[in-house]
Amino acid sequence: MKMKKIRILPLIVMTAFWAHAQNKDSVEIDIIPGEYWWGGLSTVGHETPYDSETVTSHDLWGDNLGNQAQPLLLSSKGRYVWSESPIKYSFNKGKITVTDREGGIQSGTAGKTIRDSYDYAVKNFFPPNGKIPEELLFTKPQYNTWIELTYNQNEEDILKYAQAIIDKGYPPGVLMIDDNWQDSYGTWEFSAKRFKDPKGMMKKLHAMGFKVMLWVCPFVSADTENFRQLAKDGMLLLDGDKTQEVLWANTQNKAAIIRWWNGASACLDLSNPKTREWFEGRLKFLMDEYGVDGFKFDAGDADFYTGDIVSYVPDLAPNDHTTYFAKLGLQFPLNEYRASWKMAGLPLAQRLRDKSHNWGDLQKLIPDLMSQSMMGYAYTCPDMIGGGEYGSFMDLASIDEELVVRSAQVHALMPMMQFSVAPWRVLSEENNQICLEAAKLHEKMGNMFLNLANTASKTGEPIVKPLALAYPESGYEMIKDQFMVGDSILVAPVVEKGSRKRSVVLPKGRWKADDGTLYKGNRTVEIEVPLNRLPYFTKS
Repeated sequence: MKMKKIRILPLIVMTAFWAHAQNKDSVEIDIIPGEYWWGGLSTVGHETPYDSETVTSHDLWGDNLGNQAQPLLLSSKGRYVWSESPIKYSFNKGKITVTDREGGIQSGTAGKTIRDSYDYAVKNFFPPNGKIPEELLFTKPQYNTWIELTYNQNEEDILKYAQAIIDKGYPPGVLMIDDNWQDSYGTWEFSAKRFKDPKGMMKKLHAMGFKVMLWVCPFVSADTENFRQLAKDGMLLLDGDKTQEVLWANTQNKAAIIRWWNGASACLDLSNPKTREWFEGRLKFLMDEYGVDGFKFDAGDADFYTGDIVSYVPDLAPNDHTTYFAKLGLQFPLNEYRASWKMAGLPLAQRLRDKSHNWGDLQKLIPDLMSQSMMGYAYTCPDMIGGGEYGSFMDLASIDEELVVRSAQVHALMPMMQFSVAPWRVLSEENNQICLEAAKLHEKMGNMFLNLANTASKTGEPIVKPLALAYPESGYEMIKDQFMVGDSILVAPVVEKGSRKRSVVLPKGRWKADDGTLYKGNRTVEIEVPLNRLPYFTKS
């Protein structure tokens, strides 16, 4: 197939260009001098924005790299690329090539700046629906039991963790009970071996001031009673062979077995309305029977669906299965997702994928979260404080206390902040106090985050945004260690080990620092940043 080259014309001829540029299966774009591009994958947000020197390529078909994905590219010069189906995009020294399998690429010019292209994309490709996730996700810290308990989720230790949060003075908020509270996947019932009185546990947690989420996934453990019934009823994804060849098989439907991080399991076919009804019914049972408030929807990544599988709706792209799973969360305001496809503008809490306990990954938090924002995902959470990979915390001697403190500070003025490792267990009392102050700062700013979330639900405006979006003609595209909260607060955390000074770029206007110092903007200032300081500036 011969590649068709499309020249992006100025805004004054946009009407004629629009008719010419849409519904292509390939597009080539020459990068304009001084032009920068965002979009595609939040996991590699730290590599963006792309410019005329960038050499990279990503194929979104069946690959979301463990996090949010969007078939979208946006330019600092007001240009955009969009497709309803997965795209492959390549940047090669000043040239962009975009292809898809269905011939639905749209590209054009919406104005002169990233503000213009972003606003156009929101209006035309992922308009918000006026709703937000559960308010408590924004107004209070979140606490996830994963790092402390890993696969030993049990009633006694969950209550101890929750009580320690209260005893140490941390504000109660959302408590997430993570993987392995059940005996097998697809059998969504508390394990009787580890939960003697789950209903009583829930009442105690509620009395402490928590709302409680449970971890769930779309997988089903094979050779279980639920598996056999779901297979019989045609509610599992099928292997490409479709039918069993095993003598005396209990069902003629041959369920596909998918390998994921917890082994090999069958998978719900959520393209089937009957399956969705069953899954929603199990989740609502947990709410009605035990008082569960919401769910952490994990897995659902597009790469799980790239094999030879057969679904109720035929000829789906792998990414479509991710979307079916994500749409489940719209029934439950208290939700969290790590993998998403084309769900921008909708009331789903979107967490960055697990980061390791190291400074390199801490430095990715700000640009990766800003990448989420640039793709239209407004309700964002920057992973777990200190990192979400539990192996990093198995040896206390390897824990970097400064890293945990600076991580808590990065989270404090983002839309959501989530603890997992208990700071009081791994830190000195002094450093734990700094984390506590970060949690209290987030609580203090809770109503502001809630107001910004409500604004996002109407306008699509991100809660957190890069300076380049807030000040689109100021040359701020490459600033990756500062961010704006709304239009009035600039945050400049420390993400370098041992740093006690840093430079801060202040846009035009007057700014009041967290320590009370007044600054005139449109310049770079040098400030002192002791370990107990999170620098932020309020526009006056």
